[in-house]
Amino acid sequence: MKKNWVKLNLFYIGQSSKRHQIFRAKQWNTKLEHIIKKSIYNEKYEKVGFIKDVFGPVELPFISIKTLSNQSFSPDDKFFTKIA
Repeated sequence: MKKNWVKLNLFYIGQSSKRHQIFRAKQWNTKLEHIIKKSIYNEKYEKVGFIKDVFGPVELPFISIKTLSNQSFSPDDKFFTKIA
């Protein structure tokens, strides 16, 4: 099965009490509903964490990202994921 890279258009909200990074989607497509538990990568295609949860309004949901402790994180990065 071929996996496709998808750029996530996100706006950084802040950090949750569980140390997850919370973003708001600027654009949303129904095919992106299956990104929960998928790995997330930066512009250099280095794994920075995974998508913990997608919640909130259906049109422009919030996305919770659990970052890896050994990877640097910048909310200004462009993020990508792979969908089937």
